[in-house]
Amino acid sequence: MAGKLNPDSTFVPAPMKVLIIRFSSIGDIILTSPVVRCLKQQVPDVEIHFLTKDSFASLVDRSPYVDRVHLMRESLSGVLRDLKKEKFDLVVDLHHNMRTWRVKTALGVPSKSFPKLNREKWLLVNFKKDRLPRIHIVDRYLSTVEHLGVKNDGQGLDLFIAPEREVQPEALPATHRNGYTALCIGAGHFTKRLPPHKLLELAGKLKGPLVIIGGPNDTTVGRAISNAVGARAFDATGKFDLMGSASLIRQASNVIAHDSGAMHVASAFHKNIVSVWGNTVPEFGMWPYIPQHPERAHISEVKDLSCRPCSKIGFNQCPRGHFRCMEKQDLDQIVGWTEGTESGVLSRES
Repeated sequence: MAGKLNPDSTFVPAPMKVLIIRFSSIGDIILTSPVVRCLKQQVPDVEIHFLTKDSFASLVDRSPYVDRVHLMRESLSGVLRDLKKEKFDLVVDLHHNMRTWRVKTALGVPSKSFPKLNREKWLLVNFKKDRLPRIHIVDRYLSTVEHLGVKNDGQGLDLFIAPEREVQPEALPATHRNGYTALCIGAGHFTKRLPPHKLLELAGKLKGPLVIIGGPNDTTVGRAISNAVGARAFDATGKFDLMGSASLIRQASNVIAHDSGAMHVASAFHKNIVSVWGNTVPEFGMWPYIPQHPERAHISEVKDLSCRPCSKIGFNQCPRGHFRCMEKQDLDQIVGWTEGTESGVLSRES
């Protein structure tokens, strides 16, 4: 163990230096935040470094629990040279793929990797045999540091936005400055998203101001919703960067989102959230994580479909062609959960 001898010959251990790895994506990185916080608060004098892709740096660079962020740009070779100089005591691998294996091999220090449960997911996707434990991925992440005495503090997710990245109220119409529903229409794959006509129908059923949130690829649908709903919908798709969109979610009264990064952003801010699930299922362990307020986390899904889940990630089109997992979504229930007219508390622990 590294350290030094005091003049009285007593040994003083050196502070532990830990590298946490999660390259992508938005939601997955946010889901690592309890590991970072609990490690920092529960292990004395620990120094925490975080390795991620440069496009996701803003998700961790403002965290008061991270001492230094290392960025992977086009390849690992450049950042590996810097990492070797740090002389880490432990690598906590929260991505667990070939790239992280390269990092761990190059650094040659003790490491811990989280259980990905790929076999169990494969069985559920391909044979509909559910062998998955009812445990959130946050707790699987935390299992990597339990040997250090770190425990889940029950405080949920963190996301810190730099003041200069916040969206100011003046950027919104006056009608939207006292609260709105954030309708987050994006997701990484087609089969994770409500089709445009269902989003249009949902927006029409919702009452009050709406802010449509999405990236540059969502602008066509965002514009269509705004045109259909009128002035009470502010189309923010493609207008704000990652942290700007996170700021809009933070300021929302309620949030509707797919199984996407936006869902985890909303969870980090303890929002009342309705998460809409298509080809993926909460049983994979990534449902909205709000342990302080489980009553705010709602899941909308079409149960008892023999084809679901058809993937642990998603497809560019429905493999069966019918897309029932989204076409049969109960929009009235989504509206009720959003507006507080229906009860429905999420429980995934039983």
